[in-house]
Amino acid sequence: MKREQFLKTILAAMPATIGAMKLDVVHKMTKGLENTPKMPVLFLGHGSPMNAIAENEFVQGFRKVSSEIETPKAIVVVSAHWETKGTRVTAMENPTTIHDFGGFPKELYEVQYPAPGNPVLANETKSLITTSEVILDEKWGLDHGAWSVIRHMYPNADVPVIQLSLDYYKTPAEHYELAKELGKLREKGVLVVGSGNLVHNLQMVDWRNLNENYAFDWAQEASSKMNEYILSGNHKELINFSKQGRAFQLSVPTPEHFLPLLYALALQEKTDEINLFNDQPLGGSLSMTSVKIG
Repeated sequence: MKREQFLKTILAAMPATIGAMKLDVVHKMTKGLENTPKMPVLFLGHGSPMNAIAENEFVQGFRKVSSEIETPKAIVVVSAHWETKGTRVTAMENPTTIHDFGGFPKELYEVQYPAPGNPVLANETKSLITTSEVILDEKWGLDHGAWSVIRHMYPNADVPVIQLSLDYYKTPAEHYELAKELGKLREKGVLVVGSGNLVHNLQMVDWRNLNENYAFDWAQEASSKMNEYILSGNHKELINFSKQGRAFQLSVPTPEHFLPLLYALALQEKTDEINLFNDQPLGGSLSMTSVKIG
């Protein structure tokens, strides 16, 4: 498709407020979709919302990984904290900062992360996905699974961010297959980020020792096996996490924090290096393990 045709298609698909923009403005926005050297893919263990304002080894890990890669033209986040009926992608120009948690200090609720959105990227993402209908969403914004980690990586909030939701009707295998369709974004200067936690059982957390780096036996067993599967490229066993025995069942009692890992792994290519960072347990039944692919 020629560039002019592409622009007309994008304009036609956008809401009226966006479609009314001058063509030269849209032209500038589409520059972010031009081919670039291949970007890496990340899975980030985001942990407590307090990490948004903390200074600890995990925050330092987020900063370090961002310093190791080219600044992206835009970011697509798949967060554990946006589950929907069907698949949605945020398509507004200025997403709000969502404080989707309770019981934390006032300081945390005052944090704003005013990164712009990218309606053109939202439409591009929608067009890449053929296994599911994708709805352009104008309401959600950025939840803490996105902004609490990205604000450490890009503190100037100058990189556009959009979110892709988790359809709670899909199986893990279906999530993995959908994620594969996003592969071309890596060649458009887009950083794809899955944000969750591999071991995430809040019902069994040792709250008195929440910040202690230790794991219950079952959590350590599952974490070690997860790391082994990730590093060896054994995606099949990770897709079938619910069939991996009691340690996995305790570590992943609900899937939403684990599924973002599958979105990162689905984009792995044979030549990609895989590195783990922030690979620490917390409070017995949580892990902050993060993954860099490529």
